[in-house]
Amino acid sequence: MSRDSYHHGALKAAILTQAAALVAERGADGISLRELARAAGVSHAAPAHHFTDRRGLFTALATEGFGLLAAALADARPRFVDAARAYVRFALDHPGHYEVMWDRSLYDATDPALSAAEAAAGAELSRGVGTLADLKAKADPDGAALAAWSLVHGFSLLWLNGAVDTAGDPIAAIERLALILFDG
Repeated sequence: MSRDSYHHGALKAAILTQAAALVAERGADGISLRELARAAGVSHAAPAHHFTDRRGLFTALATEGFGLLAAALADARPRFVDAARAYVRFALDHPGHYEVMWDRSLYDATDPALSAAEAAAGAELSRGVGTLADLKAKADPDGAALAAWSLVHGFSLLWLNGAVDTAGDPIAAIERLALILFDG
């Protein structure tokens, strides 16, 4: 990233983009605000102005990630199988965000913007689960939502970590699993 790669006022977004890429490449532990400033070609104080510290950076990155996930799920409506595909596609397309979103030790989970974005993503996934015809899912919507989230989240982590055969198409695989388990 260079000064030419962002416009005045877009430094925060540029730093978040770079942070997501670095987290995807080498994990959250290897990221510092000083390194991000150097990559952006700005003073080491510039990222701190927007994020204060690493916790602030990761809070903003998780907030952005949950917002992106909520939008992806909303665009995928209406059925659960559509949400399942969108969830896995999001995880694979945004591995840096995804890693930070699910490591609460990295960010301030009480941040209001983060809480709102996380709730919006959860509500969108629950909307998809609400379309299931299964009587047990209808009788226990909270249990169905947890089961559905466990499926897509667990599958995404397994795929991203190479714990399952990654030679095939992950989107086709999650569709097949969602239909097997939920008759979506």
